[in-house]
Amino acid sequence: MPNTGKKYLTAKSLIDRTKRYELGEALSLVKKVHPAKFDETVEMAVRLGVDPRHADQMVRGSVVLPRGVGKVPRVVVFAKGDKEKEALEAGADYVGAEDLVAKVQQEGWVDFDRAVATPDMMSLVGRLGKILGPRGLMPNPRSGTVSFDVGRVVREIKAGKIEFRVDKAGIIHAPLGRVSFEDEALVENARALIDALLRMKPASSKGQYVRGIAVSSTMGPGIKVDHTQASSALR
Repeated sequence: MPNTGKKYLTAKSLIDRTKRYELGEALSLVKKVHPAKFDETVEMAVRLGVDPRHADQMVRGSVVLPRGVGKVPRVVVFAKGDKEKEALEAGADYVGAEDLVAKVQQEGWVDFDRAVATPDMMSLVGRLGKILGPRGLMPNPRSGTVSFDVGRVVREIKAGKIEFRVDKAGIIHAPLGRVSFEDEALVENARALIDALLRMKPASSKGQYVRGIAVSSTMGPGIKVDHTQASSALR
């Protein structure tokens, strides 16, 4: 159902719907028109020229946003022995092995934002697929959250590492930060994301790869970006 709230409609009226804005201009406008009183998340949607139904055109990965995302995520690590100590020293919020798996499985506990696991723990963590999977919390080798190098992974996540995955419509959705961020910080994060997507272009993707970019705040209207200018600037 379309948003018909007064604040949303007022914000929408300030945007030229026929224009594709320069990246910095679009992000600055997002901050000016965001309708909510809270510190909304700034989000980017990138439409790619891929067909996700084909495995060789699935775009999925992660990137460390240089300015962070405005919130330090709560990280849980499934590990034991020396790796448990390594994860704690790196700043993990919760670390455990069989006991932590049991807590999630028996209590449905998911009071965290990201999950990491060492490869030897995946036989146990795999049992949590029905709980963690629908919430996007399942550790995955492709996103770098299944690794013996848990210290590095935890530090990267705490520093602003985000995961992304193309949806059925061929669109990537990802956070860039908060409306309270400086314009420059949002632009840096946006360019880091676009650069990561360009580097991940599937060899089987034909024609134009980046076909559209839009930015918005959590509750605000979408603003179209000149995707040819934004992507070519990184080549």
